[in-house]
Parts: sequence; structure tokens; C-alpha cells
Amino acid sequence: MAIQEKCRIEDHKQVGPRHYKLTLASQYLASHAQPGQFVNVRCCETSDPLLRRPISLHRIDAQKGMIELLYEVVGRGTELLSKKPVGQELDLLGPLGAGFKIDPAKKIHLMAGGGMGIAPLRALAEQVTGRGSRVAGQAVYILIGAKNKESLIGEDELRKTTDQVQTATDDGSAGKKGVVTDLLLDFLDSQLSVTSYPLSVIYACGPRLMLKAVAEIARQKKIDCQLSLEERMACGIGACKGCPVKTVSGYKMVCKDGPVFDAKELVWN
Repeated sequence: MAIQEKCRIEDHKQVGPRHYKLTLASQYLASHAQPGQFVNVRCCETSDPLLRRPISLHRIDAQKGMIELLYEVVGRGTELLSKKPVGQELDLLGPLGAGFKIDPAKKIHLMAGGGMGIAPLRALAEQVTGRGSRVAGQAVYILIGAKNKESLIGEDELRKTTDQVQTATDDGSAGKKGVVTDLLLDFLDSQLSVTSYPLSVIYACGPRLMLKAVAEIARQKKIDCQLSLEERMACGIGACKGCPVKTVSGYKMVCKDGPVFDAKELVWN
């Protein structure tokens, strides 16, 4: 159940050109949130900007009662958020939305993130691997892509969860030159056998065109796939009907019914 809570900022630092990592104390959120869910953050005490900003959960630490948010400054709200000092409290609403579903029958977990789509992958990888301790029979592979080396954030942190991390950049300044779907296709064709596909699952988060391509790859390979959609949101609870997505069952709200959907549910046309 989502609650509104004021959470103390424990750490707040810049980790990229316009990227920040925010650590907040919240025993409730740390105990109840799941990878793939998000929180709605009030960025200032005034009515400008009026709307909260949805930010996915980057890490969830129930033992310490802490959550981490990884975000990019893209407008007035996140610009104001980036100025918040350690010790100040932030008004959060969460956990919100539907997160990733981890099937214990799956043994090969492929995680693909494009741009800020890497944000929920650490929490997901830590849950699959038991917070960084490798679980017998479970293999985690993380594929991440960005425009350039400067925008490729979080790689070192992701390597703490698995030593199987591959990178790609549009300009070739880090990792392979290309996009994250190139990494995914290469991995499936060169490192997995067709017989292992039923034991595999793809999780992906990133821009719409990337997710559409991942969904098509998963369909062709007959691999289960879960996609976390990036969408502009207002209320965060499905009341305003401002973030519809077309599915085989009609229109659903990304903030309430997602942001994570089974790839087979989504209609891209």
C-alpha cells in the first residue's frame, strides 16, 4: 500500500553530467517496495512546479531502512530536487505501480537498460542474486547503453551485483559502438542456446523505441519478457488518466497498471 511520508535525505551526490543519486531514510518504503516500482517526489514546498516527479527505485535496503533514487535533471522539478541538501526531508508518495515479477523457475536473467532505463536494474539484480551474493543456478547478465561515455552511469555499481555487464554507446566512446538491443541480439545468438530460452527472462527499461525492439526480439526468440515503460505521469495513482498505454485488453494506466508490463500485453501500433 502506498503512503505519503517525509523522508530524510541521508546522501545526495552528482554521479554524471546531469545525473544524481539520492539516498533517503524510509523503513516503510524499504520494507514494502519492489524493484520496478517508483515513488512520486514533491520537489519543492511551493506550487511551482505543481506536480510531483515520478522516480524509479534504484536500490531498496530493508536492513538499513534506506532507498536510493537515481535521476536525471531534465526540467524545473528535477533541477530544484538536485539542490536539496543532506538532512532535509522530502515528501514522498509510494511505493507506486506494479514492479518486476521474478519467476523462481527462470535461471537466466537478462537485464537491458537504455539511458536512464538503467535506474531500476540494480534493485532488480540485487533481489535476483540475494543482494549481491550469487545464488546457485541463477545467472544475471546486464546490458546497458547510452549516447556516450559520460552518460553511461551506474556501470561500477551494477558490477557489484554481477560480473556479467556489457556496455554500448551510440558514438563508441565506451563499450561496443551501437545500441543496447545490439548487445541483446549478440548475447542471445552467441552465448545462449535455443534450449535455454525457456529458462530465460528478459527485463528491460528505456525509451519506447528500444522497448519495442526488445519486445520483438523476445517474441522472435520465444523468451518471456517484462518491460518497464518510461512515461510522463501526473497523479501517479491512475486517477487522472494521463498516462494511457494500449494493451491487448484495452487501455491501461502506466502509473497504476505498470510501469512494468508483460511484453506480450502491449500493442505498439
